[in-house]
Amino acid sequence: MSEVTLSGPRHEPSSGGPAKELIIMLHGLGADGQDLIGLAPYFAQDLPDAAIVSPDAHQPCDMAPMGRQWFSLQSRDQDLILDGVQKAVPFIQSYIEKEIAHYNLSPDRVLLMGFSQGAMMTYHIGFRQKDPFAGMMCFSGMLVASELLKDELTSRCPVLAIHGDNDEVVPPQALPAAVKVMTEHDITVYQQMISKLGHGIDENGIRMAVGFALEKLGYSPAEDTIND
Repeated sequence: MSEVTLSGPRHEPSSGGPAKELIIMLHGLGADGQDLIGLAPYFAQDLPDAAIVSPDAHQPCDMAPMGRQWFSLQSRDQDLILDGVQKAVPFIQSYIEKEIAHYNLSPDRVLLMGFSQGAMMTYHIGFRQKDPFAGMMCFSGMLVASELLKDELTSRCPVLAIHGDNDEVVPPQALPAAVKVMTEHDITVYQQMISKLGHGIDENGIRMAVGFALEKLGYSPAEDTIND
């Protein structure tokens, strides 16, 4: 791996005290850390002791003049996509470990969240941890090379998977396909297909994510805010 070290915007606990939990947000293709850090205030309102970080991907986007990418999507060949995902893992894993150490937290106080390409990375990394995170939140994502989970699954942390039924970038069918695989591997998953939503995150999705985070961190029941 090269010496590239991830960095990006962060939102320190709004309480002003030490972080009691950490939310790591992975952006989509052609964006950067600023894209998702804008959601931090929604989480901070109910999780004032949470630190929220959103790193910029290690590669410049090769399909746009601006933005970053975790891997190239110029080709939709599934083997090439898997190769790109696997090559991106060390950069993100190193960042996660450094942030957990920085805030002196354990993995069970960490939530990993991703949108689109960032959700693909979230799935891949989250299921391969030595010690499970509190949960994963995946928006408009896809479970890449799901057949590998049979041999590579080491962490069954719970998942919130959300998709828009009008998604024009990642097919909505990716949601039930991912849920089917996760269920087969005894992974607890909350799923929501949001009506009339394209490739994005809306207020309904944010509300469900906050509810999921509260429940998995031990603050409130998930059924209050999540439709299973």
